[in-house]
Amino acid sequence: MSKPKPAPLPSGTVVGGYVIVKKLAAGGFGVVYLAQGDGEQLVAIKEYLPSSLAERSPGELTPRVKPDKQPLYRLGLKSFFEEGRSLAQISHPSVVSVLNFFRENETVYMVMNYLQGDTLQDFIVTARDLKRDKVFRESTIRSLFDEILRGLRIVHQHKMLHLDIKPANIFLTNDNKAVMLDFGAAREVLSKEGNFIRPMYTPGFAAPEMYRRDGTLGPWTDIYAIGACIYACMQGYPPNDAPQRLEKDRLALSLSRLRNIYSDNLIEVTEWCMSLDPLSRPQSVFALQKELARETERRYTKLSFGERLKLQLETIKTGAKA
Repeated sequence: MSKPKPAPLPSGTVVGGYVIVKKLAAGGFGVVYLAQGDGEQLVAIKEYLPSSLAERSPGELTPRVKPDKQPLYRLGLKSFFEEGRSLAQISHPSVVSVLNFFRENETVYMVMNYLQGDTLQDFIVTARDLKRDKVFRESTIRSLFDEILRGLRIVHQHKMLHLDIKPANIFLTNDNKAVMLDFGAAREVLSKEGNFIRPMYTPGFAAPEMYRRDGTLGPWTDIYAIGACIYACMQGYPPNDAPQRLEKDRLALSLSRLRNIYSDNLIEVTEWCMSLDPLSRPQSVFALQKELARETERRYTKLSFGERLKLQLETIKTGAKA
């Protein structure tokens, strides 16, 4: 039987002067609440509450952590606090705004702008269900990721990495802004210290180096995830995860099916971002921005009858093996 998740704070609880309205979301590392601040301002509050390390019964405020798990819990707590402090220094429309962060109940709370809208993941699922040739228009993909990359460049300039970029962590607000959510600093610290690295990351969007304890992470790690997000916007589905690709890489085949639907340039950029070798990817956001801005050089390769037939046969073979 799986271990029960720690109980969220009940509605009406007051933390740091904010009144909890309701739980918005919960993940392996914390719970996000809708809360009310001074002057009835609505905010989102993220509570550090790793379900693998902490327990909490309904009605309790303070998480219970077993003595043997205390060092790891404290390490993640410190990292989560530092993440809040770093994010509070960044002011960019494409990066979630941290308004406040504080310690209480032997954990840490991060207070952020409450955003209204939907995630990119929601849009991908909706567009995919409409069964169009194109999940998104190319101009939409380019302008969306131009916006996200502007924010990511600032994050990297602050010596931070996101480490969990995926469509579910890109929020499209009702006033048409694209905002990155849920940075993974505490997640990364715990993965290096604890022995549970694989479940920490989202298959398909995590770069190969994230699966290795000795993997060197850098801007190129977030860039892999950006490539995977662009792929999901074109295909409607995430790419195969890195361990599968290391065994048999079908990325080029999958992308070749999109020729003549999307430009050669966009397909090449996606493949470049998703190189299995970190050194073969763009090494900085600026390098990727430059390439993504080359809209004037859009070429579309028409597939010949023979190429279409070959792709069809390869697809049938792949389906038969699955």
